[in-house]
Amino acid sequence: MKTLIVIVGPTGVGKTSLCLNIAERFDTYIINADSRQIFKEIPVGTAAPTTEEKKRVKHFFVGKLCINDYYNASMFENDVIKLLNDLFSNKDYMIMSGGSMMYVDAVCNGIDDIPSVDEGIRRQVKLTYETEGLGVIKDRLKELDPEYFRVVDQNNPKRLVHALEICLSTGKTYTSFRTHKKKERPFRIIKIGLNREREELYSRIDERVDAMIAGGLIEEAWQVYPYRTLNALNTVGYKELFGYFDGKYTLDEAIFKIKSNTHKYCRKQLTWFKRDNEIHWFAPDNIEEIINYINRFK
Repeated sequence: MKTLIVIVGPTGVGKTSLCLNIAERFDTYIINADSRQIFKEIPVGTAAPTTEEKKRVKHFFVGKLCINDYYNASMFENDVIKLLNDLFSNKDYMIMSGGSMMYVDAVCNGIDDIPSVDEGIRRQVKLTYETEGLGVIKDRLKELDPEYFRVVDQNNPKRLVHALEICLSTGKTYTSFRTHKKKERPFRIIKIGLNREREELYSRIDERVDAMIAGGLIEEAWQVYPYRTLNALNTVGYKELFGYFDGKYTLDEAIFKIKSNTHKYCRKQLTWFKRDNEIHWFAPDNIEEIINYINRFK
């Protein structure tokens, strides 16, 4: 049976190395499920696969888009399902890996069919957010869709803005499109989760941040600084360096904030993935144990 091996886990846990080894064992490819590695301008800060890694194993959805391109989990679902239909014609196994929770869920479970947003309305809402702030977006969404407003993360501008865009584009509530109905897939899905002891994970994250700084993250952030309001750059690593460029704090403070905020994001990822009872958890270094687990499904 055609099988999608889904490998998830928090940032810095070691997904890249494991995926390369498993892909080589099963003679297959890797589909990237990281919502930021898909943008070509920011490879350093997103720890995108290197040229050497991409030579070892073919990757999809790495550096595919520009930071000003609009993309979301629903589009990712459609693109990946179409790609898998092609790839499964000559491969029995495919690997999908990444830490973007909604992207992973979109492929595994399907995502609600949310209508496309009118481009004029998208520009209008974006302008409102940039000139009048998130408070105005919240007030308008609360008025148009109080049910969704009660459950949405109030500190997530992306979700608030998108919900308002849908309300304005369709004349209906965003809630009315959220059915949460799981879609059937014509392939088997094996879910593997990777985790480490908390102190070890934090240490790996801190070392990786230092390596990013040494590898050109500051220069990369400066190059995209003129586009800092784009959603693609509303992510850990860039937000803190933009604050440094704006004179809000020193470089050392910015680096400390990157590490601290990455720790927080790591905890958020684990909380999300731990809710999924279909994920079987392993230590990332137990490659043979993971291979044996996959082979049990043959």
